[in-house]
Amino acid sequence: MPTGSREDQLEAARAVALRILSGAPRSAKQLGDSLRQRGHADDVVEEIVERYVDVGLLDDAALAGMVTRSRLAERGLSRRGIAADLRRRGIGDDDIAGALEQVDDDTELEAARTVARARLRRTVGLDRDVRVRRAVGTLARKGYSPGLALRVVSEELGVERDELADASDLDDA
Repeated sequence: MPTGSREDQLEAARAVALRILSGAPRSAKQLGDSLRQRGHADDVVEEIVERYVDVGLLDDAALAGMVTRSRLAERGLSRRGIAADLRRRGIGDDDIAGALEQVDDDTELEAARTVARARLRRTVGLDRDVRVRRAVGTLARKGYSPGLALRVVSEELGVERDELADASDLDDA
């Protein structure tokens, strides 16, 4: 735990906080927890976090928006999966709700289709039931409801079947 005057303690906590924030964006809760783990006093941590929120170095709403966009695009997470990720980061419900407003039903459905297609491509040649189970399981782990997951996987298998039939028709011609 840093010792010395209050100003020395604040300065030490500021230096640590800036190093933490230079690595990756953090929520106010994450930064506070990190500072506490490093032995800084609660009152010092609260003052630093409050100051960084005031000057814009910590912005949970902006972080939630950024995480929402990246988790949807890069990992194909559902709104439910993204919300769980944001809660783990200590982001409040209002900021989570605001961030999830950027994800509409069509965008979420397209993300589910992309995940399903990728999983189905990796299971070509396996039994249909195994492929369905694996693809639905992947979607479920990403936060999609069982009904939506099964529907999307069935639709993608239908598209795959139609493409195979079209290719077969071309071979016969």
